[in-house]
Amino acid sequence: MEETEWLAERFEQHRPRLRAAAYRMLGSMAEADDAVQDAWLRLCRSDADQIDNFGGWLTTVVARECLHTLRSRRQRREESRLPEPVVIPDSDLDPEQEALLADSVGLALLVVLDRLSPAERLAFVLHDMFELPFDEIAGIVGRTPAAARQLASRARRRVNGAEIPSPDPDLVRQRQVVDAFYAASRAGDFDALVQILDPDVVLTSDFGADGQRVVVRGAVAVANQARGPRGGRLQPVLVNGVVGALITVDDQPFAVLVFTVADDRIVAIDGLRDPERVRQFADAAGIPPPPVTSPAREGS
Repeated sequence: MEETEWLAERFEQHRPRLRAAAYRMLGSMAEADDAVQDAWLRLCRSDADQIDNFGGWLTTVVARECLHTLRSRRQRREESRLPEPVVIPDSDLDPEQEALLADSVGLALLVVLDRLSPAERLAFVLHDMFELPFDEIAGIVGRTPAAARQLASRARRRVNGAEIPSPDPDLVRQRQVVDAFYAASRAGDFDALVQILDPDVVLTSDFGADGQRVVVRGAVAVANQARGPRGGRLQPVLVNGVVGALITVDDQPFAVLVFTVADDRIVAIDGLRDPERVRQFADAAGIPPPPVTSPAREGS
């Protein structure tokens, strides 16, 4: 086996972990893939025989790329928006889709991570999620090990303080609750909608273009919003491991909805309503528009 093939084989063994770490640090699968690709290019220009800890070296390179990206975002003062979800068809998963699902993490957690400073985010992800020692994290963020520990501790307090709901791990049960929501919405059954929604449910709509986000709180207020766009059609998808829906209008991607179900009620609905981004997610996931003859199903 040639040296390049041997190096590529070793790199591919680490790719899933590197990709998962980068996605958690950046909240964007496209940017995560860029960071991992940059690590591969760096590896090709390095003397692999001199690398003692292959996995640790790659993790450090990817983390530094992610830190640079996060700091560039902050310097550009980009508007806060919903992190980019991992969208796949809600059907039998092929190996690539299973890998995407494994790389994903809940949108609610990504939103909280987005509020951390770049150094806090890296320290938390690398230590709490990937068990990287603080000695190694310190070299990446340019701090002492004690300071790196403090960064992770501050981030952990903010994450824990956000009280992120844990979705029901049973996808079948998630689907049943969401299907009941659709049925009540189509029937215009306001009382049934309120029963399906948690009293403190939060509906977040991200319109993307100008970083505009609209938040609606409470079962009654959210139930009042539960109507689909005229001519809208719905296709079941999985979004970051939970039940969601791709909504099309006139067979064009219109919105992605993400439902967090806990204790048999919907506790959160996240809506991405930027058609351009929605189209990108649908294309990346290989999701075709639903057939014209399919029955319309309305969501929020």
